[in-house]
Amino acid sequence: MDKKFKIIIGVLSAAVAVLAIVLIYVWSDRNSYINELTIDKENLTAEMLQLQQDYAQLSSTNDTLNNEILLEREKVAQLIERVQKTEATNKAMLRKYEKELGTLRSIMRNYIKQIDSLNTLNNTLRAEAAEAKQQARESNSRYENLKSTTEELGKQVELGSIVKGRGLVMTGVTESGKETDRSSRTSKLKACLNLVENSIAKKGPRSVYIRVKGPDGILMTADQQHLFTFEGEQMIYSASREVDYQGAEVEVCIYFDPGQKLTKGVYTVEAYTEEARLAATDMLLR
Repeated sequence: MDKKFKIIIGVLSAAVAVLAIVLIYVWSDRNSYINELTIDKENLTAEMLQLQQDYAQLSSTNDTLNNEILLEREKVAQLIERVQKTEATNKAMLRKYEKELGTLRSIMRNYIKQIDSLNTLNNTLRAEAAEAKQQARESNSRYENLKSTTEELGKQVELGSIVKGRGLVMTGVTESGKETDRSSRTSKLKACLNLVENSIAKKGPRSVYIRVKGPDGILMTADQQHLFTFEGEQMIYSASREVDYQGAEVEVCIYFDPGQKLTKGVYTVEAYTEEARLAATDMLLR
């Protein structure tokens, strides 16, 4: 009886030992499995946190796109919160979150492409705007240069179209029309000059004015003073004559009757049109 009891005790002891070994193995394997799941959860959480940082760096010049990115950031934050609340042993739920992570990554890559496209477009538009501004500046500069050149040419043409005079001579004339240099015999003064040839000058009637000053330097005029305009100012003239100027050289003689006896001395005459001072000369009466 004692022998059988000992055998039973021995068998039970062996069975307990084997069971203990099996339990230890199972427990060890379970802990290893849980550790692996915990590491997987930690890795998934780290990837989500990295994705959150990546989303935080996304920004564009488009308000609509920025609002969409903000919504996706919120989704990532919510997903991180759900993962952190989920047990590592809930493998099915963690795999679901991993798929959502993949979707959010794909969406982020699409946003990156859109932002790159917008940046490229903005850079292109800025470059085109800068080029357009440069072209506008160059066009404006060319316009100003052309305007200046045109104005200068206009001034040159205007100056070139002015009729000039030459060969001004003044002499005394007796009552019979003979020339004289004696004051006692002089009845009138005659001033002659030529209007020179000018093909671009205005054709048609043109008045020539003379201003005669006596030996005392005082301007001599007829009983009634006559005025003409020169360089925007009105001037008194002694006598005038209208000539039909057609661009060819033409001689003009103007007679001035002082209406008084002339004294000995040097007389000065200046000839004008309303465009220019033509010439000046002196005459001595004895």
